[in-house]
Amino acid sequence: MTETVTLCNGTWLRLKRRGRWEYAERTNPGGGVMIIAVTAEERILFVEQYRPAIEGVTIEMPAGLVGDNPESAAESAIEAAHRELIEETGYSAANIDFIMAGPTSAGMSNEILAFVRARGLSRVHKGGGDETEDIVVHEVHRSEAANWLVRKMANGFSVDPKMFAGLYFLDNEDLMRDR
Repeated sequence: MTETVTLCNGTWLRLKRRGRWEYAERTNPGGGVMIIAVTAEERILFVEQYRPAIEGVTIEMPAGLVGDNPESAAESAIEAAHRELIEETGYSAANIDFIMAGPTSAGMSNEILAFVRARGLSRVHKGGGDETEDIVVHEVHRSEAANWLVRKMANGFSVDPKMFAGLYFLDNEDLMRDR
C-alpha cells in the first residue's frame, strides 16, 4: 500500500500525495451545493463573480460550501442551498429539492457537489454575496439561457461547464425524479 503524505493544510483544502498522485481534499465534511433556481417568470438565476484561482470572472449558478462556518457546521446540502441562495441572489425559496451529488473533479479532488432545484422563489433583498464577495446577479429567460452562456464565453467570461449540466437537469426533471 502506498503511503499518503499531507503536503499542506489550509482552511478549506488539504494538499496530499499518494505515490506520484497529488490531490486536494476538502476539509469541510459537507462538500458543495449548486442551486438551479428559476423565477415564476421562467428566469434562471446566474451569478457573475471574480474567482482568484483562475484570475478571471466566471458565470455560475448560485453555489457554496456546506457547513463552511461554525454556526452551520452540521447543515445539510438543502440547508446550505437556502442560505447561499439568499446570500448570493437575494431570493428565498419555498422549497429546495435534492437532484443528485457527485465528484466535481475526481482526478484532482475529493469534493462532492450536490445539485438542487429551488422552487417558489421570492425576492427578499438585492443579493450580491457577503462582505467578502462582489456578486452580480443575472436573470436569464429559460429559453435563452444556453445561448446567453455561449455569448458570455465569446465575450471572455469563464463559464462553469456545470451550468450546462444544470440546464440538462432543468430540462429533464422527470427523468431525474424517476431514477
